[in-house]
Amino acid sequence: MDIKIESGDITEQEVGAIIVSLFEGVASPEGVTRAVDAALGGAITSLIEDGEIKGKKGEVTLIHTLGKMDSPRVLVAGLGKSDNLTLEGVSDVAAQCARRLRSIGVSNAATVAHGAGTADLSAEICAQAIAEGSIMGLYKFDKYKSSNSDSDALDVLTIVESDNSKSKELEQGLAKGILIADSVNMCRDMCNEPANFMTPTEMSEMALSVSTKASLNLEVLERQHMAELGMGALLGVAQGSEEPPKFIIMTYQGDPGNPDNNIGLLGKGITFDSGGLSIKGAAGMLTMKSDMSGGAAVISAMGAIGALKPKINVTAIIPATENMPSGTAQRPGDVVKAMNGKTIEIDNTDAEGRLVLADAMSYACSIGLGRIVDVATLTGAISVALGNQCMGAFGNDQAFTDQVIAAGNGVGERVWQLPTFEEYKDLYKSDIADMRNTGGRGAGSITGAMIIGEFNDGASWVHLDIAAMARTGATKGSQIKGATGVPVRMLVNLVMNLG
Repeated sequence: MDIKIESGDITEQEVGAIIVSLFEGVASPEGVTRAVDAALGGAITSLIEDGEIKGKKGEVTLIHTLGKMDSPRVLVAGLGKSDNLTLEGVSDVAAQCARRLRSIGVSNAATVAHGAGTADLSAEICAQAIAEGSIMGLYKFDKYKSSNSDSDALDVLTIVESDNSKSKELEQGLAKGILIADSVNMCRDMCNEPANFMTPTEMSEMALSVSTKASLNLEVLERQHMAELGMGALLGVAQGSEEPPKFIIMTYQGDPGNPDNNIGLLGKGITFDSGGLSIKGAAGMLTMKSDMSGGAAVISAMGAIGALKPKINVTAIIPATENMPSGTAQRPGDVVKAMNGKTIEIDNTDAEGRLVLADAMSYACSIGLGRIVDVATLTGAISVALGNQCMGAFGNDQAFTDQVIAAGNGVGERVWQLPTFEEYKDLYKSDIADMRNTGGRGAGSITGAMIIGEFNDGASWVHLDIAAMARTGATKGSQIKGATGVPVRMLVNLVMNLG
């Protein structure tokens, strides 16, 4: 899809459709929408008076111009209440409009910069949101279908602005929006891939592709090197699979003269989670190809970070493996030793994410990372606690945790902090090792996070449990049924804020 900026009058665009917008509660159109209304002989005003157009968020009304304009169609998009408009709201509107136009076969369209100049939204931010929403909203994963009945595509979208002074802002926002949306869609592709294609080896190949394009350093540790480093927790999970594990390390040096200005992004990379010998039920296993969503998000975010070039050093670490049952699989009751020397009794082989992240965390601390965010589809318990409306956050440094949460909320990827009281540690005590890998059913997300935290050695740390957010069962706004690409935008925003 080609998205571009043009200066001009949107009423004069010779395209398949033009998109204008309206706030909720407005009695008559304003700004550019007023000019389009005048060209249509007051059609928009009439529909407002009739109650057909209310301007509510998510409302999209198609009007045929019947020769009154060069464009045969006008789409009027509701923005909701002006005081509540956010970047995410603009993105959702752009996504809905793009899908509507694709559904009626429009290949070339023009749009206003929805919301620019209102609700503290700059032209740059709005252009970014339109690009993100349009590209993310049109996402499809159909590469394995032998035929594609939905061949229509919205190929060109032009953001038209009459004020030439805003052109530079719009261009900057557009470039950033395209970059971030492409990164989100890459993450979605990785998470939607069947596990027989998205293996740990293929994850490392994706990391190589991103690293080459974004000029990042890449190192991939093989099983033997992991064993030499003492990564027994990760290798314990990997020993049941015939697929070789990969320990992926991607590095961006944005401030090479100041090595302490750093952050680590850790992503769980379980490319298929059967549960191991503590095997999942059939229904619970169906979407476990996406148990590497944290790793995919980190890899994809690194591509955008490398292109945006913030002044900070970023290291991404992705422990990638399958969790499979076999004659060589680890058993409940086994004891493994992580890289930092701590031992873990295996209470449940299906609690494997915290095991691979234990070694990732140990490694991150060993190379001097002072701030760490780990991202994982860690627990089903997080959906019980929070539903599918936000991620769960757990941290040991409130100031850093607040920065992470703000970065998510700023791009519409919402986060809610849960407690990590010392008393919860009693739930995962072991009689024979330093700890067990589960704390029982109660406070499952909390104990899972705290077990990962046991392997942190002094870094400011935040754990993000994205298990309820990594996939969605319905298309809405810029989210498409299937893998969501959460939290790519949040990670990019965090790093940019820190850099």
